[in-house]
Amino acid sequence: MRTMPGLVPARSISTVAHRHPAATLNKRQSGSSMQSNNFARLRGPVLGYFSQSGMWLVWVMSLLVAAYTGALLLHGPGFNLLVDGVLSMLTQSVLLTVCWLAVARGGRGHRELLLTAVAATGVVAANVYALSANSRGEELPFPSPTNPGYLLFYALMTVVIGMLVQRSARGLAWSVLLDSAVGTLGTASVLAALLSPFLDSIGDAKPDATGSIAVAYPLFSLLLALAVGGIAASQSTNADRRWVLLVFGLMIFASTDIVFAIIGDRYVIGTPLDAGWVIGLALVAVWLDSSTRPDAVLGHAAHSAAALALPAVSTIAALGVLVLSSQVPLAPLAIALAAATLGLAALPLISRQMVLRRQLRTDDLTGLPNRRALYTAVAGRLAADRAQPRALMLLDLDRFKEINDSLGHDAGDRLLIQVGSRLASELAPGDFLARLGGDEFAILLNDSDRLEAEAAALRLRTALAAPFTLEGISLQTSGSIGIALYPDQGDDLTGLLRKADMAMYKAKSGHSGHHVYRSADNSHGATRLRTLHELRIALAQDQLVLHYQPKIELGTGTVNGVEALVRWNHPTRGLLFPDQFLAMAEEAGLMHALTQVVMRQALDQAAVWLAAGRSFTVAVNLSASSLVDAELPEWVAAMIESRGLPASALTLEITEEFLMADRDRAREILTRLRASGIRISVDDFGTGYSSLAYLRDLPIDELKLDQSFVFPMADDARAAALVASTIDLAHGLGLRMVAEGVENGVAYDELVRYGCDYAQGYFICRPIPAADLDQWLARREITATTE
Repeated sequence: MRTMPGLVPARSISTVAHRHPAATLNKRQSGSSMQSNNFARLRGPVLGYFSQSGMWLVWVMSLLVAAYTGALLLHGPGFNLLVDGVLSMLTQSVLLTVCWLAVARGGRGHRELLLTAVAATGVVAANVYALSANSRGEELPFPSPTNPGYLLFYALMTVVIGMLVQRSARGLAWSVLLDSAVGTLGTASVLAALLSPFLDSIGDAKPDATGSIAVAYPLFSLLLALAVGGIAASQSTNADRRWVLLVFGLMIFASTDIVFAIIGDRYVIGTPLDAGWVIGLALVAVWLDSSTRPDAVLGHAAHSAAALALPAVSTIAALGVLVLSSQVPLAPLAIALAAATLGLAALPLISRQMVLRRQLRTDDLTGLPNRRALYTAVAGRLAADRAQPRALMLLDLDRFKEINDSLGHDAGDRLLIQVGSRLASELAPGDFLARLGGDEFAILLNDSDRLEAEAAALRLRTALAAPFTLEGISLQTSGSIGIALYPDQGDDLTGLLRKADMAMYKAKSGHSGHHVYRSADNSHGATRLRTLHELRIALAQDQLVLHYQPKIELGTGTVNGVEALVRWNHPTRGLLFPDQFLAMAEEAGLMHALTQVVMRQALDQAAVWLAAGRSFTVAVNLSASSLVDAELPEWVAAMIESRGLPASALTLEITEEFLMADRDRAREILTRLRASGIRISVDDFGTGYSSLAYLRDLPIDELKLDQSFVFPMADDARAAALVASTIDLAHGLGLRMVAEGVENGVAYDELVRYGCDYAQGYFICRPIPAADLDQWLARREITATTE
């Protein structure tokens, strides 16, 4: 109802106002096909909202808006009292009622609701004034009392949107705020391009009330466009989708003004364009009402799509404005806004490149530099000063696979994070720490010779010796460190890494903690790699064989059990003993496969003996890495059952080290094994220097006294007394005692005298293949018969 069309330039104000005195009635009620499509997109969410209880008045408003829009399409151009007067005012009256009821329902503390209702009231009041003047045949002057109502709408809605953006921006990431700025400037650049003729005429406007109002409309439209762009971007990740109603309503309202301004003198009242303003205000009213109903959910749009759509579209639009400026003259403001939009849009690209570059050189788990960063750092430092001595250290955690297998990979990851932090705290500011992968770390020490590198290795190992807490369990770990010196042992990173790797495996196999590379290690490293490759072939081709050492029951002199000991029948190197390949298999993660091969062969032989009438118990050694397998009890029991053997045919020998490292897990695994009838033996008993409390807590059948206690018995009274007391301890706990390493008759006789249950050793029989053991047993039986 305004006497001045919203964005008409100053030179056309009088013409339009006087040519269409009734044109000011309802010109805020139009819509283009684009806005109609947008409104259709909202139909689903809005219908869902309207289905809520107590929404009858909003339903009435919606029906009136639809009726008014349909009437405009039917009656044709020109003023119609029923449509452009009565129906229009009735629709706007109900619209205001919805707004003010929402304000009353929202109560105090919602200033944005009150300002929105006042803004809508200003527009409707201006339309009512214009309709009254028109009904009396009066032609409104310009400016007129209607203009403040229209201008007030722009001003107040800009303030409302500013309040919403400020509230939501508090918890937003900088990237979302940047997208908001891009959307704002892009929207403004397009609108400024459309309004270029009007912006150019600002300098020609009269410095009076008429000129000021003429200038105010386009400026307020620009300001509203900025605000709409800002809220659309800043709210794009908000789970509450009601803000979409406000954005679409204001877009339709402002777009209708722009269309009206562009057609200028060609505007005729009573066309569908008039519906744009009413539809826009109606959506704003629905937003206002829904904001006071927290149970209403208006949409499920994808957050990511909404977050990316506006800045992307705004960037393309700004680029289009710049291209258009090379063909037609545009307002400098439009060009400046488009350039600013592209400038801001480029910032995320630059930032993402920086983040990507940082990620490429950073270990995702620990946050430490990775292998790529190590190569870059070493190259830069060597180029800066090639005369400065340096040391490259490779650190590999010992038995890390057991932690992964027993506690899970999540616990292993947390351990690696703690290890990285602990290592970093022990290094000097100029040193460089990187995680190469798995449980392997690299450290480059600046200005470090051999002695300083070894001192640093000791510090790092001491730091790792302190317990770590994982899953509520206190664990201890250690690391093996290989050291290569620059420039004496290599002048580039590739050579230093290779030599540090060989030194690290030397430290691991020798259990020395750390080792400085020597030329002799080169051949050892090549031999180790070749042996490891051949071991994998051996597992696949059944080159591993078992030898069996009998156990004598000292009370009767009979043999009713054997220990299975693995050998490697190497195709070129002959028979290899366990000390030549077991440690390597453990480090390479082959122990599980090796254990399965040994278990299969041992149980197959037990089945052969059982079929021949020999009910032997076969003892098999299990490493700690095999015992952390949660499925061990099940697959061992399945192997026994598949061969028709009793569970007592198998004894599993376990070291004290495993029992003490994780007593709770040991109890759980051993209990399940014992439940299936498998016997449990503690191997190398007495070498762990640990508490004997586990003998009380864990399900154990026998103890195997380490040979280091049996050897000196003949010549050392204290050793003999220790053996005797240990046998008494085992019997007191209800356990059998097995003495291994019996090398002579004196030790054998002493063990009989002390009441030891079983014995094994070279004095009785060396470990031999099953066929040879059968012959040995046959000869023993013949001898016993003749005696």
